[in-house]
Amino acid sequence: MNKIPQTTRSTLKRLPKRGSFDRDVINQILDAGFVCHVGFCVDGQPFVIPTGYTRVNDKLIIHGSQASRMLRTLERGVDVCVTVTLIDGLVLARSAFHHSMNYRSVVVFGRALLIEDRDEKLAALFALSEHMIPGRWKDVRGPTEQELQQTTVLSLSVNEASAKIRTGPPLDDEPDYELPIWAGVIPLKLVAEPWIPDPRLSKGMIMPDYKPRFVCSDAG
Repeated sequence: MNKIPQTTRSTLKRLPKRGSFDRDVINQILDAGFVCHVGFCVDGQPFVIPTGYTRVNDKLIIHGSQASRMLRTLERGVDVCVTVTLIDGLVLARSAFHHSMNYRSVVVFGRALLIEDRDEKLAALFALSEHMIPGRWKDVRGPTEQELQQTTVLSLSVNEASAKIRTGPPLDDEPDYELPIWAGVIPLKLVAEPWIPDPRLSKGMIMPDYKPRFVCSDAG
């Protein structure tokens, strides 16, 4: 088992039995998500910003406009906390108090680094594209030099991180198991609905046969 060393910041304080420092577990959760939340402070004011991401080996990659306050702040090397959460089910207990959710989550601490090398920057943007829709990059126009200059790409090492996972049925107080109340789990998953063509598509355009990482509905 390839474990990430625990630190004071990454150690779970509540329900540590649900935690994991296994790098494979952490990577699997990161690879299943699309959106992370990036927490940082500017002049004592905390901000938490959602953004797309991908993982490349032991690094998270995020990107955006050069004008982004978040990216301009992070590239200065401030401390950052990045979270990813996947909701797998609603847990319905017999008491209001014990309702919960089944989830997989990761928290990453560290300081981001600016990717300045042109080839590394392009490789990172390619990885982001492949994470969202594998195969899309080869079908589209690549970024121009001006677009590259207007885009900031950062990397964050996943070397101070932990996962937390809840699975299974509700955990009621023992006397409540006798109550005549339905309890259980409502599973949830990410589903792609039927694709919506751009109204300005040229005539005769065939929908590409991409294989997204999430489930497609029967109607799709």
